[in-house]
Amino acid sequence: MASPRIPSPRATFQAQVVDQLGREIGAGVVRPGQALPSEPELGARFGFSRIVIREAIKSLAAKGLIEVGRRTGTVVLDPLRWNLFDPDVMAWRARSIDPAMTRDLMELRRIVEPAAARLAAEKASVDQRRALRAAYAAMARAVAGDGDYVQADLAFHSIVLTACGNQYVRQMQEAMSANLRTTFEIVSRKAGGPAHSLPLHEAICRAIERQDGAAAERATLALIAQAELDLQEQLRAPASNASRVRRTTRKDASR
Repeated sequence: MASPRIPSPRATFQAQVVDQLGREIGAGVVRPGQALPSEPELGARFGFSRIVIREAIKSLAAKGLIEVGRRTGTVVLDPLRWNLFDPDVMAWRARSIDPAMTRDLMELRRIVEPAAARLAAEKASVDQRRALRAAYAAMARAVAGDGDYVQADLAFHSIVLTACGNQYVRQMQEAMSANLRTTFEIVSRKAGGPAHSLPLHEAICRAIERQDGAAAERATLALIAQAELDLQEQLRAPASNASRVRRTTRKDASR
């Protein structure tokens, strides 16, 4: 049996630089149109060789975040040019509260999730239906004070999107998970919000268990509509609420 592959130190160092610069770009510390420091400056900052820095810059360019020009240097690109379905980009961008991003995510959820729930009702295996019920039960336990509600909520939606049986939707779900986690965390702060969402999730679960595609689709639309209202309410909440999220974002970006 082959021994597990151990990443080289260079790959590890490169990943550290990519993640830190990606967080800063995603959080808006370095804005579109602004240039990153030069390779020697970044090398001095991180304490890594110029080769490590250069490879990290190539990785960020491959994700669409930056463009390297001879005269302009390494410039951050407009988010519309980023590879928005890259899981890393999703995670970095999700650290910043962006109304346009959350609006687009809700629109994407309306496009994808109701149809996926309909298909899941038609295609889900017995094991997948059991897993969905277990995820719902974990949400209910979390509301009662036992467990992580956001993690159970993410598991619930992941099972629905997996059970629809479409490989492209499955990969989209993996990329969306970072943004979904951020919005779920914000919405879960609403007093009584998780408890209020439970019957909406159970309606989806019951419809899929009954193999009722139309009901699953309707229930998913109702859930997304409520989630959008809750998200908007939380983002309009007193400044202390929003500033707490922004402080977390800035701390993450500076690490």
